[in-house]
This record gives sequence, C-alpha cells and structure tokens, in this order.
Amino acid sequence: MKNFKDKVIIITGASSGIGRELSIQLSEKGAQLSLAARNEIKLNEVAEKCKMNSNNVIAITTDVSKKEDCKNLIEQTINKLGKIDILINNAGITMWTLFEDITNIDLVEKIMSVNYLGSVYCTHFALPYLKRSKGSIVGISSLTGRTGVPTRTAYAASKFAMTGFFDSLRIELKNSGVGVTMIYPGFVNTEIRGKELGADGEQIGVNNLKDAKTMDVKTCVNIIVKAIAKRKREVVMTLIGKLGLKLKLIAPSLVDNIAQKAINK
Repeated sequence: MKNFKDKVIIITGASSGIGRELSIQLSEKGAQLSLAARNEIKLNEVAEKCKMNSNNVIAITTDVSKKEDCKNLIEQTINKLGKIDILINNAGITMWTLFEDITNIDLVEKIMSVNYLGSVYCTHFALPYLKRSKGSIVGISSLTGRTGVPTRTAYAASKFAMTGFFDSLRIELKNSGVGVTMIYPGFVNTEIRGKELGADGEQIGVNNLKDAKTMDVKTCVNIIVKAIAKRKREVVMTLIGKLGLKLKLIAPSLVDNIAQKAINK
C-alpha cells in the first residue's frame, strides 16, 4: 500500500477541507479516485483538478447520512472502477454551542447521522470488496473522539462512537487482511471553520478559532497519507494531543481544565 498507483480509493467529504486535500495528494500519487460529497458543484471542481493527475476519477454526489446514497456510492465505484482498495471515511460536520443552550435538539441527530452512521453505512457496503482486495478502512476522527471538549458534546459523541466502532471492527477483521486506521487530528485550518452548527442547528458563519491555533491542512494530510501507506493502527496528531491523552490517564481533571481554558480563549 506504500505505492498508491492504480489503487482505487473512496473519499467521502471530498469537496472541501481534509477530503479535498486528500483527493489532490492521492491523485498526484496515481490513485484511482471515487470522490463523494453533498455539494455537487464543489465536488466536480475537485474531481476536475484531480483528473489532471489521474485518468480514473469519478465524482458521486452523496449524502452519507442516507443509507441508499452510501450503497449507491459503493455500487457505482465497483461498476466504474472495478474494485475498492481503500475507503476513507472523512465526511463530517461539527458544532459550537453549549449543550444547555441548544434550541434545536435535532442537531444532535444530524451530527451523529453524518459523522458516525455515515461511516458505518459506507463501511458496511464496502466491506465485502475490501476483504476481496485485502484493503484498508480509514476513519478521520478527531482528538475530540478521545477526550471531551466543551461546546462539542454531540460532535464528541459521534467521534467517540467512531472510535468504538472501528476499534471493535479491527479486532473482528484481524485475520481477514483488512486494515483499520484511525486518524485523530486536532484543530485543522479548513473551510469547516465557521460552518459549525450553532444552538439553532444552523451554521454559525463565524470562525471562532485563530489560524495560529490550527494545523495547516496540507501538513495534516501529509501525515494521514503516510499513515495510510504504512497501514498504521492509529495516529494522534500534535505533541500536545499525545501528551494530553497520556495525562488523562493520571490526571483527568487537569485535562478537563485545559480543554475548558482552550475553548474559553
């Protein structure tokens, strides 16, 4: 898997952010890509850019919260590209509001449907083909999927769910030849900033994070691509993230306080 040339890779959430950059970098390595996202216009723009590097790139408008869309994504990929070597579950939405301030509780279901169930649906339909190719499943999670963060209750729940699901699936697939890689980035400077859902379930439209506090998306994706190539079990990005998870084992209240102060700033 170190050589991505001619590998068929599905990337959800490919129209922007980490998904867009993954698409571009993997196309540059000669991968055949099946790109999925809800925004058809932006998705096609990314596909056209990737076609400058790779002959086989398809774009399939997909809402991963819908089982039928996920099934169609997998079926169309097989019909047009013939196999699946890597499934990258990247599609996701986030939030920025205290739980007690939520006025539209439907936002919790929306976040769980996209972040968690979307990954489950795509993995379910792709698994028979991944077993055939002895391929890889990748889950793009978040450090929030390993430790709670205020203003992110539903988002954290969805990412914790991803962690539990994929860690369990990894054990089930131990003798199948299928690898499972979990990625835990911190804050990354992408278009998702300002698109977080607020208390009313609508996008807040304001970037609450300063660029200085975020990782550059190209740097983030470079790390992800190397992890996929090496079929790593998991990658926790940033030294602070790694230290925080270790510290949580011995001083969980301290980690809680650090998370609170980080968001307050």
